Amino acid sequence: MQICYSSGSSDKQMSLFDDSAFVLFSSQTTLLWTCLVLLILCLLSSRFSSQETWKEPPGPWPLPLVGNLLQLDLKKSHKTLCELAKKYGPVFTVHFGTKRVVVLAGYKTVQEALVRYPEEFGDREISPIAHDVSHGHGIMFANGDSWKEMRRFTLSTLRDFGMGKRLAEERIIDECHHLVKEFKEHEGNPFDPKCSLSFATSNIITAIVYGHRYEYSDPRLTDMGRRASDLIRITGSPSIQLYNMFPWLLRWIKNRKLMLNDVESNIRDVKEFTKHLKATLNPDSCRGLVDCFLVRQQKEEDSGVTDTHYNEMNMICTVTNLFSAGTDTTTSSLRWGLLLMAKYPQIQDRVQEELSCVIGRRQVRAEDRKNLPYTDAVIHEVLRVSNIVPLSVPHATSRDVTFQGFFIRKGTTVFPLLTSVLADESEWESPHTFNPGHFLNEHGKFVSRNAFIPFSAGRRVCVGESLAKMEIFLFFTSLLQHFRFTPAPGVTEQELDLTPVVGFTLTPPPHNLCAVERS
Repeated sequence: MQICYSSGSSDKQMSLFDDSAFVLFSSQTTLLWTCLVLLILCLLSSRFSSQETWKEPPGPWPLPLVGNLLQLDLKKSHKTLCELAKKYGPVFTVHFGTKRVVVLAGYKTVQEALVRYPEEFGDREISPIAHDVSHGHGIMFANGDSWKEMRRFTLSTLRDFGMGKRLAEERIIDECHHLVKEFKEHEGNPFDPKCSLSFATSNIITAIVYGHRYEYSDPRLTDMGRRASDLIRITGSPSIQLYNMFPWLLRWIKNRKLMLNDVESNIRDVKEFTKHLKATLNPDSCRGLVDCFLVRQQKEEDSGVTDTHYNEMNMICTVTNLFSAGTDTTTSSLRWGLLLMAKYPQIQDRVQEELSCVIGRRQVRAEDRKNLPYTDAVIHEVLRVSNIVPLSVPHATSRDVTFQGFFIRKGTTVFPLLTSVLADESEWESPHTFNPGHFLNEHGKFVSRNAFIPFSAGRRVCVGESLAKMEIFLFFTSLLQHFRFTPAPGVTEQELDLTPVVGFTLTPPPHNLCAVERS
């Protein structure tokens, strides 16, 4: 009896334990579901209330935590956002995870925001990866007084060293000779022009920043070019986009580690270059931007300024910003230009005919642009179609603003969708076709177009725009003077792939071309 009672007691205790556990589990589950329902109801209430009270931009309904990720293709976000613009209009909201982003689509909307509301839409969005890389220093991912001072200094110094003027032109022309020589060494055999073009554009930046150029075989130039390309490419990768949405969860991802390693290498290189320049500095004869920075830094120190913006990290980040942006975008534009010439030989014929008639065998100069309307139109169309920075560099609102009838809160991330401007069907006759006629009138004269803003607009317009335009014009025309570009043997013009490789910028797919010397 005792054993039976003991056994029964044990079973009864187990039963009570199981019941208690079940009740506890059920209570927790009920509480969890209740909290989730309340959260959704609060979100719904907040959304509808804010939209009714403030009339915030419309957009697809976001899911908790993931936002609209199920509706976005992170490998080609610009295309997804263009499709959403057709449904929700030129000003709409989309959620990247928990981050609310307002997207501006179409020429009129983007131009109005960036030009008519420069202060309101003039801040830069500092994403987690941008903060990891620059910590608010430099000119690309910075705001406030530091950014204003560094941008003012950079623009002034670039102008002093000839940006858009004769001095910069002479440097580019000198580099053209090196680039043509490099292309000739392939003797008409197929090769990938990416590295040579990257070396040439990198040398223009190093000449302006350090007052020095490198041979194309110099490993320092090779490493700088590779890191600049990698940083731009990885920044737009899906894994980094996810890290920006959930930094607390994805700090361990491989691409973030790769980027930080490249940044450390860049910092080390800039410090090494600066150390040499500082040892040989002559304040009366500055060789480049770094010399100017060091002179200004010394003046601030001598004046007893303690909170100066002319500190080491601002210098390092400004130099790397110029190098990364100036090298990658210009190189990609030139690669697209040569690929499109090989793809459309009849357009290449007309460019070369115009060059032969107007220039002959002499070196093309910047002032020749006005006498080369068809060539100028082709270059502009290359920049329009290649659509190098489709999302622009993200902005942020500096204050609450009511724009086109919608209320946008201070600190909201803003995507000025440049791809929607460069392919705006209300602005371009054939927006999805490579058509130099977009920039020619009925008399064959070059005409500018308001919707041509590949370098963005407003207070955040690219600081190196005039330099980049001069580089692209002189490099492109010099190469077309000397070479005819064709697909590799066995590949037809129709088979040349124009599908871009998507990163932070849109670059051509890997390809080989033949550069055949012209007689």
